[in-house]
Amino acid sequence: MPAVPSSSHRYEQLAAEWAEGIAHGTLRPGERLPSVRQTCQAKGLSPSTVFQAYAVLEERGLVQARPRSGYYVAARPAAKPRPAPVAPPAGGPRPVAVSELLVELLGSTRDADVVPLGSAFPAPALFPFDALARSGARAMRRLKPAQITGALTAGDEALREALRHRHALQGVALAPEELVITHGALEALNLCLQAVTRPGDVVVVESPTFYGALQAIERLHLRALEVATDPVTGVDLAALEALLQRERVAACWFMTRFQNPLGALMPTDHKQALVALLARHGIPLIEDDVYGELHAGLQRPPPAKAFDAAGLVLHCSSFSKCLAPGYRVGWAAAGRFARDVQRLKMMSSLSTSLPAQRAIADYLAQGGYDRHLRQLRQALAASQRRARGLIARHFPPGTRCTQPEGGYFLWLELPPAVDALALHRLALAQGISTAPGVLFSADARFTHHLRLNVGHPGDARLDAALRWLGEAARRCVTDNVAP
Repeated sequence: MPAVPSSSHRYEQLAAEWAEGIAHGTLRPGERLPSVRQTCQAKGLSPSTVFQAYAVLEERGLVQARPRSGYYVAARPAAKPRPAPVAPPAGGPRPVAVSELLVELLGSTRDADVVPLGSAFPAPALFPFDALARSGARAMRRLKPAQITGALTAGDEALREALRHRHALQGVALAPEELVITHGALEALNLCLQAVTRPGDVVVVESPTFYGALQAIERLHLRALEVATDPVTGVDLAALEALLQRERVAACWFMTRFQNPLGALMPTDHKQALVALLARHGIPLIEDDVYGELHAGLQRPPPAKAFDAAGLVLHCSSFSKCLAPGYRVGWAAAGRFARDVQRLKMMSSLSTSLPAQRAIADYLAQGGYDRHLRQLRQALAASQRRARGLIARHFPPGTRCTQPEGGYFLWLELPPAVDALALHRLALAQGISTAPGVLFSADARFTHHLRLNVGHPGDARLDAALRWLGEAARRCVTDNVAP
């Protein structure tokens, strides 16, 4: 006999059904949703389940409550056009030298007095640090001395088992020996890249790409080759296939879910096609998936790793963006390269902090993680909507802004008259940080683009900072000179 869905599953399924109707236009802006009584009678649900579904849709900005009238589909706000896909630079693979610029431009994000639009992390207030501290104390009291050395390189067994379970829920079956716990996702990514490349090799990255990938390529003396990337659907598979036929490629480093900086979400069938394409060529895919839990929709999209039958996908993630910033607990599920990654881990940092691992494992065992994630996703989605509205009102005509389905970054393509690097430096003098587009390519070519971190819903300074940036960008256009 099939299991009866829980009440939480029922309200999520109802909300997903209505959200799909809104997305496809069968429920139009201004149209009234079925009443609680009608829905209860038609679907056999309780009133509390229906109200929960309404609340989810209201939190996502899809419906509005009208007193003594019911719930109506919300009007869709006018939005800036999304940035167009940008062709990668001509000339083939190139060496990378971005570290000095990164140190100069991102050092300001550590200053608590600076509005953190250039930061890589959401607001600290969004995370359950008190609960994590209690979990850490409880877990360390129960720790047996033999466990300290028994969990050195691969990581704490309880945490690895919890991760295997969560991956299984996403359709990813992992062997116990495949997981290696690391110092955050960045160590996992660097170890995986080192395991599948040699100095001088070519690594394909998105265009624009995460600057951490460029740093890793620079450190290992590799060459970067950018591939055209759509702001909505991610890597252009036709362009990638043409590139693979032309160049000898050692690996690809892509974000398939809520890519940094674009926020692109590769459709599920594209992920499947990507994995199949790389398998035909025998090329490893390093899947940077640190934002995968931050989907704004009700259904979590699967990672590319879910389609990996050849062991060529090295899936990397961490808890830094979704649960425990500063704990530096990440992992690699490295497929056929797991033993190489574990060997490199042993030769470099040996092990990841056991107290941090135990704290997170205990927290996961308490059962509150998914509730925390729901609250986090709702807060980030609401903050993103608010920020897009401010950008639409205050930034100059011709500005294009992404509309991601998750995460907390917005990518802005400003009018060509705006020098984003000069705007960044002017904003910093006003106590506002940004991440200018020159950080996100090997040749510093996104000169009139900005990545903005809008994952700070509790920061009252955010609105004023976005207004200031927009007005400063407008002055650049009016004067037709850089600030």
